Amino acid sequence: MYETIELTKQGRTAYLKLNRPKSMNAMNGTMMKELADCFESLLNEKSLQVLIIHGEGRAFSAGGDIKEMMDPENPMDIDLVMKEVTKLAKALYTLPQITIAAIHGASAGLGFSMALACDHVIAEENSKLAMNFIGIGLVPDGGGHFFMKERVGVPKAKQLIWAGQTLKAHDALAKGLIEEVTAEGRAMEHAEAYAAEVLSSPVQARLASKEILHQLKVRELEAVLEMEAKAQSAMRKSGDHLEGIQAFVEKRKPEFKGL
Repeated sequence: MYETIELTKQGRTAYLKLNRPKSMNAMNGTMMKELADCFESLLNEKSLQVLIIHGEGRAFSAGGDIKEMMDPENPMDIDLVMKEVTKLAKALYTLPQITIAAIHGASAGLGFSMALACDHVIAEENSKLAMNFIGIGLVPDGGGHFFMKERVGVPKAKQLIWAGQTLKAHDALAKGLIEEVTAEGRAMEHAEAYAAEVLSSPVQARLASKEILHQLKVRELEAVLEMEAKAQSAMRKSGDHLEGIQAFVEKRKPEFKGL
């Protein structure tokens, strides 16, 4: 059904696997569209009560696919992509399931925004977590501003977004960005243990609380997504973004000029 992701269902639990392992599950246009479609399809799946999101191969997700951004023959249509990213983030935030992100390896950029949107984030201790858009002259998207702010507040969100640092799991836990750290190779085991705990609890009450708390914020998330789309479109045309991408490809330090 999907090219870049895989959705399986087992009882009341669904598993969503990001499945571009050769690209460290970097999100190309196809994956963004498929994720948006998949999350929207789950909005009506009331029989499913838990969703575990994880990555195939060496990473959860390295973020947006920079190779596709740079492709001169078939350049990424940023406005079209942002529409899919907006759909993806809103559907994920409003899902009628308890969502669990099981992170190993890298969770960066849009991949990190998506993880932060989940209800319970588990990361293996050596995983690398980064809201690193600033490094290539972009702003967080996929609701990154909203999800970061919801977890740590506006002042800390600004500092984290502006720094664009790569955090180890224990640092992210200390900052309040994630819920749980596990040993290497055990994120899925812990995700399934948490899912079992959820399913053996009064899960309808949990889901009702989630809906109350999230519905209060949906309009704010929509406004953030609209602003992110406009800002990202503008940033993609900036000199600093072009320099950031070029420096990334050439493996050198960028020289930003504020343009």
